[in-house]
Amino acid sequence: MSGASMTRELALLADAFGYGLPDFRWFAINAMKSAFIPFDERLPIIGDVIKSWYADQRKA
Repeated sequence: MSGASMTRELALLADAFGYGLPDFRWFAINAMKSAFIPFDERLPIIGDVIKSWYADQRKA
C-alpha cells in the first residue's frame, strides 16, 4: 500500500549513504541477533540463511 519494500529501502540507503552488500549483511545479522525468538533458533537463521545468501551474492 505504501510502495515500500526492503529492496527499495535498501536501494535508498545505498544511494544516500553509499552502503553496499557488506553493510547490509552486517545490518541483517545484527537485526537477527536482536530478534524476539530464542537464541538457539536465531543461530541457524544467521548462519544458514543470512550468511549463506550474502556469500552466494559474492559469487554471482
